[in-house]
Amino acid sequence: MNPAPAPAPSPVRSRPREDQPRPSRGPRRFEHRGRSGGRGGPRPGGATRHIQRILRRPTALSTRVSRAADYYPEPAGPTTVRIIPLGGVEEVGRNMIAVEVGATGDIIVFDAGFQFVSEDTSPGVDYILPNTKYLEKNAPRVKGVIITHGHLDHIGGIPFVMSRFGTPPIYTQNLTSIMIQRRQEEYPDVPKPEMIEVEVGQTVTIGSTRVKFFPVTHSIPSSMGVSVETPQGHVVITGDLKLDHNDGIPSEREQKTWGEIGKDKNIFFIADSTNAEKDGFSIPEKRVNQTLEDIIKTVSGRLIIGTFASQFERMVHIIEIAEKYGKKIVTEGRSIKTNLEIAEKTGLLKIDKGTLIPAQDIGNYPPDKIVILSTGAQGEEFAALMRIATKQHKYITLSERDTIVLSSSVIPGNEIAVQKLKDNLYRHGVTLIHYRSSDVHSTGHGNTGELVWINKQVGAKFFMPGYGYYSMLCCHAKAVEQSGFPKANIIIPDNGTVIDIENGDTMNVHKQKVPSAPMVVDGFTIGDIQEVVIRDRQSLAKDGMFVIIASVNLKTGKLRKSPDIISRGFIYLRESQNLLNEARILIKKTVEDSTHNMNPIDLDYVKNNLTDVIAGFLFTRTNKAPMVIPVLIGM
Repeated sequence: MNPAPAPAPSPVRSRPREDQPRPSRGPRRFEHRGRSGGRGGPRPGGATRHIQRILRRPTALSTRVSRAADYYPEPAGPTTVRIIPLGGVEEVGRNMIAVEVGATGDIIVFDAGFQFVSEDTSPGVDYILPNTKYLEKNAPRVKGVIITHGHLDHIGGIPFVMSRFGTPPIYTQNLTSIMIQRRQEEYPDVPKPEMIEVEVGQTVTIGSTRVKFFPVTHSIPSSMGVSVETPQGHVVITGDLKLDHNDGIPSEREQKTWGEIGKDKNIFFIADSTNAEKDGFSIPEKRVNQTLEDIIKTVSGRLIIGTFASQFERMVHIIEIAEKYGKKIVTEGRSIKTNLEIAEKTGLLKIDKGTLIPAQDIGNYPPDKIVILSTGAQGEEFAALMRIATKQHKYITLSERDTIVLSSSVIPGNEIAVQKLKDNLYRHGVTLIHYRSSDVHSTGHGNTGELVWINKQVGAKFFMPGYGYYSMLCCHAKAVEQSGFPKANIIIPDNGTVIDIENGDTMNVHKQKVPSAPMVVDGFTIGDIQEVVIRDRQSLAKDGMFVIIASVNLKTGKLRKSPDIISRGFIYLRESQNLLNEARILIKKTVEDSTHNMNPIDLDYVKNNLTDVIAGFLFTRTNKAPMVIPVLIGM
């Protein structure tokens, strides 16, 4: 594993570094070693493995590391355009697509995001990254990285992966460029990539390949799609998007943009699938803005709005409306403050200095003149809104006159956390408004009605749904197929799928995939998922550990004294003395039976045998499977 970039010092406590690699032979992975006594018997570790099967312990991640040799295809031929999704088509996040133009030999990368992880599936892992081994193998041919917009699932991986394939220049718009550079400040030891700012409507040459940028509608300004010009035709990539529409009728701007794209000879189209499981058209953002304005205008007490910090335009609109009605804005949450600073720097936000006030000044104004803009609408434990709800905020205390607006939907996996947040808020008697009760949130991703309309405008020969879980890709593909698109010209990929378009009219999908197993940021290291490590962390989190420390006489094989036992996360020792006494007796018997007639004493064999016996004993008595770690000291 390679070292990860060290973040700049911050008040957040860093995870301690593990300087030494984990030994490949841990206490729960056994290998029978022959011993001089010539005893037979079952292989040590069988009982432990049987217990794990009974408990059906989950594996680390659904994507397992392949044991086969990595596949690296030969460079694309002069009449071939190759597309390889390296991340983001089996999950929401870690987006990265590579397009190789055979005629020029250029490889252009689109986005470099990360994926947030669940402590249940990947305890201790910070982020999941796209696998860049294919790009590392072809680093001299990687001519540039195009970032479609500034969300972390598209820019978050930049500090971790760019240097792995030569740190090529980054092409993106002004706002996204500033967001990338602001994030780079958190990693001062990482070489800063060259930033080349582009504008929609502009065509640039990257390497020897011409690339055109066009505007798309998303929940963050400066979102753009890209059209790559090749001798065989254009490859069109949307990034994340939705349609600006009025009751299902696209706006003039959308019709003009996609009409112009459709005039090209488009051979391959990749489009956002995140909301493809929903039919029809999404709620337009202007309806959300009108709803929020009505609330800000009419609310009789203090108003607290929880939203995503990445919702630039919505935050700007809230502040502008609050200023319009003579209200003061308090911002809570580092990410909101950072993004509003960026919005001011780029000219997106222009307000009077007196509109924004610190939280400690809230008491100087009437409650109905205060609007608090806060992070934490997803129920994050340490976010501002949860601290307010649990009475842990220094300056903000809720009352029955307060109105809370959760201006976001619930991200899958956050349902329990959001429910806890709502419960805590309701304990204060507040009025709570959320997306199920009012139009206070609109997605940044198009529903199938929008996606099908866009697909018809582009009119490409081949289509690949991207940016989403496999189910989302399938729904997107089915909707496009039902609209009349030939099924044979649709490819639903996995990460690492190699797709060749020959002469602009034939699609060839390779049987093998390039390396696609997720890379992880784990403390100060970056590399493949070490499933043994993740499995051990899961075991420790679920059942704790049981450590045995004993000294063995190497001449007689007897214990020199009663063994010491340390338990963490398994049982409370003071209340389990009978169990401990039985365990000590069993430990003594197992060690002495294992060493009977053994010369010389093989402590490794004894440890393996002891682990097996004690694991079975503890499981029988407690129905729990702690990690048993014997430490035998020969004396």
